[in-house]
Amino acid sequence: QVQLVESGGGLVQAGGSLRLSCAASKLTYSSYAMGWFRQAPGKEREFVAAISWSGSIQHYGDSVKGRFTISRDNAKSTVTLQMNSLKPEDTAVYYCSAASTTQVLRTGTGNYWGQGTQVTVSS
Repeated sequence: QVQLVESGGGLVQAGGSLRLSCAASKLTYSSYAMGWFRQAPGKEREFVAAISWSGSIQHYGDSVKGRFTISRDNAKSTVTLQMNSLKPEDTAVYYCSAASTTQVLRTGTGNYWGQGTQVTVSS
């Protein structure tokens, strides 16, 4: 069974930074696109970022462009989301996700999912 385990969430002041990591196991990691979604209370799940299996292609949601950076290490089966210039509206549970391609991943359908990690940004 595929396992995706997130870490790095927490509480930070507006303008600060956090780095989320996701460790994957029981899948052919280097063959999968990886990404992040988030969901705030009372809101729908939102696409945040995706990276292709090779790392050569990245996609970002409009609300995080220029502030968040996604990267991956295929040797360690990890994907990282560096979040800078955080805003209170970035507060949400962040989920790591895996799918066959970045296009499929962005739909949120048929993905593998982690359990999520809470990010709280105070004003």
